[in-house]
Amino acid sequence: MKVLVQRALNASVMVSGEVIGAIDHGQLVLVGIEKGDTEQDVQRLADKLLKYRMFSDQDGKMNLNVQQAGGGILLVSQFTLAADTKKGLRPGFSSAAVPAEGERLFNDFVDKVRSQYDRVETGRFGADMKVSFTNDGPVTFMLD
Repeated sequence: MKVLVQRALNASVMVSGEVIGAIDHGQLVLVGIEKGDTEQDVQRLADKLLKYRMFSDQDGKMNLNVQQAGGGILLVSQFTLAADTKKGLRPGFSSAAVPAEGERLFNDFVDKVRSQYDRVETGRFGADMKVSFTNDGPVTFMLD
């Protein structure tokens, strides 16, 4: 499971011209589910995401998590994070979870994050999404 989290001044996701999820400041989180990922991986990364200190305190140091900073979270499934890019010029996706399992674990991740925090928006699994955001910093981390 790969979770790419970006500190955002704002973020939104559109499907078929309609905004289906949006936040003001907070985290844009791209989630890639791979073969072999488990519910334990989902729980561990949901906990880590919510506790990850990537927002500045009054001294300008990254000491606050998203909840302490009062930010929103926009969760977007992105199977391309599971791409194998080591060989050739075309990505391979053999390590990505099959769609049904990917959707199940992504939805589990959303549920686990929402159970601990109520300012969570999402994209739509498997949809052609248009994601817009303004990266703050820029600040981007791959959580594992």
